[in-house]
Amino acid sequence: MSEHPTLPKSVFKSWAAKPLFRANAARLLPLIAATSLLLSACGYHVGGRGTSLPPDIKTIAVPIFKNETPQFRIEQNLTSAVVEELIERTRFRVTTNPAGADAILHGTVKLLRSGVATYNTQTGSATTLQIEVVTAVNLVDQHTGKSIFSNPAYVFREQYQISQTPSTLIQEDPAAISRLSHNFARTLVADILESF
Repeated sequence: MSEHPTLPKSVFKSWAAKPLFRANAARLLPLIAATSLLLSACGYHVGGRGTSLPPDIKTIAVPIFKNETPQFRIEQNLTSAVVEELIERTRFRVTTNPAGADAILHGTVKLLRSGVATYNTQTGSATTLQIEVVTAVNLVDQHTGKSIFSNPAYVFREQYQISQTPSTLIQEDPAAISRLSHNFARTLVADILESF
């Protein structure tokens, strides 16, 4: 080991005895510990994996949502999509019949509206439409009578390309309503599962 010519021998030996990484590790240890504590305290977990509903819930009933909008059958589309999503993503038995269920997911479609999101600058015609669905959702534990998840104004927004045929409105397009329903269901189920 060679010594630096301008440093006294005692300084070099004390520096060589304490490797640089030890000093940096000692400074980083409190930061690492604080970050770990913060992340665990916030309930951080990998998205899409949460299924921490109360352990006594084995069956979830999803009766047909109520519809307070003029949109025909939107409640049926949303309910069906939520049932499919719960079946695909969770371990729960899912039914539409509340009798014998451990929890019931109630839903009411409060508002369905659309508006132009983007225009074609050359023609001035609309090119993208934004659809907004507002629902009231409440997942109730039948054993305790308490809400497990509740949102009286659950908002879901999505943008869609407007059909080139001017007579076709997005709300009347069954494929668009189906896609909207499935995306709504995916988001709602994720929010319910990851709220724990």
